[in-house]
Amino acid sequence: MASHVKKSFVGRIRDQLDQLSPSERRLAEFALDLPGDLAGYSASELAALAQVSNATVTRFVRRLGYESFDEARKHVRSEQRAGSPLAMAATTAVSEAAADDLVGAQRQQSLANIDATYRRLSSNEIEQIAAAILAARKVWVVGFRSSHPLAMYLRWQLLQIVPSAQVIPGAGETLGEHLAGIGADDVVIVFALRRRVRQMPTVVAQLAKACPNLVYVTERAASSKPSPRAAALAPAKWTLQCDVQGPGVLDNHTAVIGLCHLIVTQVMTMAGNPGRRHLGLVEAFHDSLDEI
Repeated sequence: MASHVKKSFVGRIRDQLDQLSPSERRLAEFALDLPGDLAGYSASELAALAQVSNATVTRFVRRLGYESFDEARKHVRSEQRAGSPLAMAATTAVSEAAADDLVGAQRQQSLANIDATYRRLSSNEIEQIAAAILAARKVWVVGFRSSHPLAMYLRWQLLQIVPSAQVIPGAGETLGEHLAGIGADDVVIVFALRRRVRQMPTVVAQLAKACPNLVYVTERAASSKPSPRAAALAPAKWTLQCDVQGPGVLDNHTAVIGLCHLIVTQVMTMAGNPGRRHLGLVEAFHDSLDEI
């Protein structure tokens, strides 16, 4: 069992493909086509669909390292909650609805995500974050995987008014090289949208130790009751949850971009005349260099 602990459901299947009997391989190929479907079937239903016996299903899941079919199904469901596109591809009803009106489905979901996200935010919280950013010695923005371009977007917007903003780690760099320079009078903004890297709990814990002014941007949990793992990820002063549901297998980050816009707009508003002078200087250099 230990060798399977961090393996995805699909990874476990691929590890065993060469060792499967013909009937088990038929079941494996069926599961690989749409692994997320496993979450919605009973063992008997899966056996019937793959045209194998119930005993084959039992042998198959045990060969993958699960104690039972139910344990395997729970694993697939956890991967769906974590945002695995492959596991989420089982949502055929949503996909078919979206296919009828692709643009309409995306528009409706984007608006719903923005509405739900903004309803959870408080003006006071956004003002606190903006004030902390303006008062900070330096602003550090962190993001991995799909969160990296979101971190880059926020930093690019902040750069017009907060020249100290920096995304870390950069290409060829390690986070440890930057952690040594982060101080208590800085602000750290962490984008931690699913699917997070395994090291994220340690990364956030170390950042929180170095800097108490930590902003943690993540997705809204599917359940109203936060999981212990989610709670462990965020020892932050401010935690901002965004709705990222999409009508297909990929997350919709419209609300995250909206949150970035909200924060930067408040930073610019609170920056007052000094901020406008800096923005004017930026524009002057654009003109001098004929950049835009």
